[in-house]
Amino acid sequence: MKQVEVNLRRTQVVFTINRVDFAMAPTVLKGKNYALLVGGIVGFIALACYPIIVHPMLYPEEYKKVQQMNRAGIKQEEIQPGNMRVWSDPFKPREDIKR
Repeated sequence: MKQVEVNLRRTQVVFTINRVDFAMAPTVLKGKNYALLVGGIVGFIALACYPIIVHPMLYPEEYKKVQQMNRAGIKQEEIQPGNMRVWSDPFKPREDIKR
């Protein structure tokens, strides 16, 4: 029968398995071990961000080619919702308004 007791005064966990007590000392990370833990977490996050953020910014040509292939048969003017204009340069004067 497994039984778990927690002694709050000593911050020590005691496991009783088949009437044999196993005490586990609290683990405190200091120095090199703490630096390795924090460095590992930061490294893991950086490694996960590379293919999502960094690679597309460094090599946009690949993504532009894929986008051109995916949009090959689509006319943007026909699928624009609500008779809205297709995106254009906001600093360029509008061609549809005569001044």
